[in-house]
Formats: sequence, C-alpha cells, structure tokens
Amino acid sequence: VQLQASGGGLVQAGESLRLSCAASGTLLRSDAWAWYRQAPGKERELVASITSSSSTNYADSVKGRFTVARGDAKNTVFLQMNSLKPEDTAVYYCNVENPVYYNADYAPVAARYLWGQGTLVTVSS
Repeated sequence: VQLQASGGGLVQAGESLRLSCAASGTLLRSDAWAWYRQAPGKERELVASITSSSSTNYADSVKGRFTVARGDAKNTVFLQMNSLKPEDTAVYYCNVENPVYYNADYAPVAARYLWGQGTLVTVSS
C-alpha cells in the first residue's frame, strides 16, 4: 500500500485548496489519518488528524480554517484549507497510523506508519 497526496498548488492569500490523500491497494484498518506539513527550514508539524471513530484534532494555527474529513471510500482523506495565509506555505504530507494492509502476496501486514510523498502548497501575499 502506498499513500498518494495531491491537490497542492500556488494560490493567493485568502483563497482555498483541497488536498486529497488516497491509499492504493487494500487498507484493512488504521487508527488514524493525519496531515503534517514542513516549511523550509522548519520541523515537520501536525496540521490535522482524524481517527477511525472520526474524532478530529487540529493545530491551533489552522483551527477554524482547515477541515479534515474522510472520503466515502475507506482509503481516502481530504484536507479542506480555507482562508490560506502565506505562513501555510509548506510541503503537506499525509500519514496513516497503525495501518494493516495486504502485501503483494495478499498476506496481512501491520506497520507503525505509512507516509505519502508530499504535495507543495504555496500561498502568496
């Protein structure tokens, strides 16, 4: 299973973007999905997360502006980002915690985390 993040781009301050994260293959279960971001010269930080029971958590800096949600398909999560600010500029990564999935031999595999490749969000002032 691999995670594919998409939806990043260049926008102006105040505009919106919607990021998507999809798992290829069969993801049998997970404890939570999350979005992290890493700005140039800064450490990676948690932006938002959603648990298997749909409890959500947000960084203070994005509360009220960003919304994390599951897609209709069990293996997709979205991050709706409104009222974007220049300080939101970063590479955004999706993450799955404690995934269980089938490997190429259709045997179940448990891992600690899965990470996507990142999608760049640039917000101009």
